[in-house]
Amino acid sequence: MEASPALSRIGLAGLAVMGQNLALNIAEKGFPISVYNRTTSKVDETVDRAHNEGNLPLFGQYNPRDFVLSIQRPRSVIILVKAGLPVDQTIAALSDHLEPGDAIIDGGNEWYENTERRIAQASERGILYLGMGVSGGEDGARHGPSLMPGGSFQAYSNVEDILKKVAAQVDDGPCVTYIGEGGSGNFVKMVHNGIEYGDMQLISEAYDVLKHVGGLSNSELAAIFSEWNRGELESFLIEISADIFKVKDEHGDGELVDKILDKTGMKGTGKWTVQQAAELSIAAPTIAASLDCRYLSGLKEERESAAEVLKEAGMTDIVGSVRSGIDKKKLIEDVRQALYASKICSYAQGMNLLRAKSLEKGWNLNLGELARIWKGGCIIRAVFLDRIKKAYQRNPNLASLLVDPEFAREMVQRQAAWRRVVGLAISAGISTPGMCASLAYFDTYRRARLPANLVQAQRDLFGAHTYERVDRQGSYHTEWTKLARNADAGVGIFN
Repeated sequence: MEASPALSRIGLAGLAVMGQNLALNIAEKGFPISVYNRTTSKVDETVDRAHNEGNLPLFGQYNPRDFVLSIQRPRSVIILVKAGLPVDQTIAALSDHLEPGDAIIDGGNEWYENTERRIAQASERGILYLGMGVSGGEDGARHGPSLMPGGSFQAYSNVEDILKKVAAQVDDGPCVTYIGEGGSGNFVKMVHNGIEYGDMQLISEAYDVLKHVGGLSNSELAAIFSEWNRGELESFLIEISADIFKVKDEHGDGELVDKILDKTGMKGTGKWTVQQAAELSIAAPTIAASLDCRYLSGLKEERESAAEVLKEAGMTDIVGSVRSGIDKKKLIEDVRQALYASKICSYAQGMNLLRAKSLEKGWNLNLGELARIWKGGCIIRAVFLDRIKKAYQRNPNLASLLVDPEFAREMVQRQAAWRRVVGLAISAGISTPGMCASLAYFDTYRRARLPANLVQAQRDLFGAHTYERVDRQGSYHTEWTKLARNADAGVGIFN
């Protein structure tokens, strides 16, 4: 279709898979949209798709000026290009034609401080700016993603009607909300991805234990995951795992999953999450363990040679001896409970990180509302997010999900199964770093007294860092070595 001037309600620049799918989603909801890409073939491809998918009101533009001028004022332009320099280049190309009051919406996985820099630069020219996390992959973009817009509230208000129609729809509304000021939308999406890392790691560990200790086949695993997806573990990641186990290998015997190289890629958002947790002194061990596992998975050749070296050093396969006495049915139920409890820890860590950053930046994040918009469209969508939402509604100042009365009861009920699975995995030599990290987090958090008293004594001895006492106020320093020598001398006298 040819666009007459200022016909489109919104524009979208950047027509890779996500951009094309989001543009088609917007057009399908009845909002005329202009699209632009530096590579003109991508524009033609998107226009063709719009035509073939029902003559959708989508208009191709071939240069930045025509693209910007074809959008009604105040203009809103979504950009979906690779994070970093490409975003700055796209903004520069469009800014020449944008006017005060127009808005740029960056839908990429951007580092939140880059968004805050761009907000400041855009505002100098009177241009509004949103950094908007988009989750759900290509299917979500096309049929309903979870959207996390942060930055200019006015920019959000200008497109709120569009975003609410385009987002995934759940029982309590569309999966979009105004997140907060500055780079909060990007930060929330980053933590979402960190939780996703933890989730995927925990599911892979459950698979590992069931396959190697339980001796389950892929078809049994598919059936188990399908069954789990009808209960408390119901989630997108459990659902797709069940599907993955069913797919046959078209190039040979058996299922495709067994032929896939065990090296995991990553885009960087998980790493950022762990770095931010460290910066804010927030413990996020499950997310950190999942990141470490991705690093170790990359050392495929090293791991293969380590297996050989340790075999020669006398390391034997200990899975077989553990497997012989296993009650499969009991193992499956234990793993289900261990997975659930471990996942709650991963979500709790993510929520605590969001709360800490919100306090530092004054974003005033609504954690219950974040859980709600993650109920549909996004990768971590899960049925228990509704219960996380309710936990924060009951107590907006909840210190941790682990002390919400409902979740606390569930953790206590599942801890015996959780310990059995972790103990069994350890005795079988199968690494479960995510489940172990979650359990250690739970066990550390629930103890009223930790051995940190010894660490404080050590710090005071070698660095005079002082310590506090449990029985009296103030800071204290002790001449530990001198007193210990005196004690030794004293022992000598009485012997």
